[in-house]
Amino acid sequence: MSLEGKVAVVTGSTRGIGRAIAEALIDEGASVVISSRHRRDVDRTVAACRERGGGQVAGIACDVGEYRQVQRLMDFAVRKFGGLDILVNNAGVSLAASVADLKPEEWQEIIGTNLSGVYYCCHEAIPKIRSRGGGAIINIGSLAGANAHPMMAAYNASKFGLLGFSEALFQEVRYDGIRVSHIMPGSVETDFSAGKGERSGWAILPAHIAEMVVFLLTSPPRTMTTRIEMRPAKPRRR
Repeated sequence: MSLEGKVAVVTGSTRGIGRAIAEALIDEGASVVISSRHRRDVDRTVAACRERGGGQVAGIACDVGEYRQVQRLMDFAVRKFGGLDILVNNAGVSLAASVADLKPEEWQEIIGTNLSGVYYCCHEAIPKIRSRGGGAIINIGSLAGANAHPMMAAYNASKFGLLGFSEALFQEVRYDGIRVSHIMPGSVETDFSAGKGERSGWAILPAHIAEMVVFLLTSPPRTMTTRIEMRPAKPRRR
C-alpha cells in the first residue's frame, strides 16, 4: 500500500521516536500532523519537516491526557487535510520512583498520558478512519509492557495496560478495515531514556522504529501484524 496522500496523526512527534516516525511518513508522501504539548516545539518541527519535501505537514499543540485537546487535534487533521487514515500513538512519559514515593499526581500523569491518552486518541480517530474505508492505528509501547521493573510500577502499569488495550482493539476494528499494531521496543537512543546508558552505541535508533512503522503500513492488506517486539541486537553485557 502506498502512503502517498494518506493523512496521519503522530502524537509526541517533535523529538525522538515520534519525530523519526513523522519524518519517515512525510518522506513516503503522507500528509502528517505533528503534535506535542508545547507549541514552540511543534512550530520548529513543522518548519524543519517542510524542508524535507515529500508529503505535506502541519502541527498543533496537544496534551493527549486532556480529552478536549485530543478532540481538537483530530478535528484539526480532518480540517487541514480532509480526513484521517493513520494514527500513531507515540506520546509517553515516565518517572522512576518507588510506589511509596510516587506522588498521586505523578501516577495520574503517567497513566493519563500513556494509557488514557491512547484511548482518547483512538476514540476520536476510529470514526474518522472508518469513514475513509479503513486505515491503521499503531501504538508505540515498550518491552516494559511485558517485563516489570522495580521503581517503574506506574510506567509498567501503563504499558502492560496498553498491550491489553491494543490486543482488544484490533479485534474490535479489524472488520472495519482498520489494522491495529503494537510495537514494543527495548532500549532506544532518545532523550526519553537519557542518563540510563542508552547512548552507548548499541541501543535501537528511533529511525529503526520508524522503518518498522512504514513496513506495517505498507504490508499486504490481507495481513495484520498485531505485535512486534524490538530488542537491541547486541546489548551491553551485564
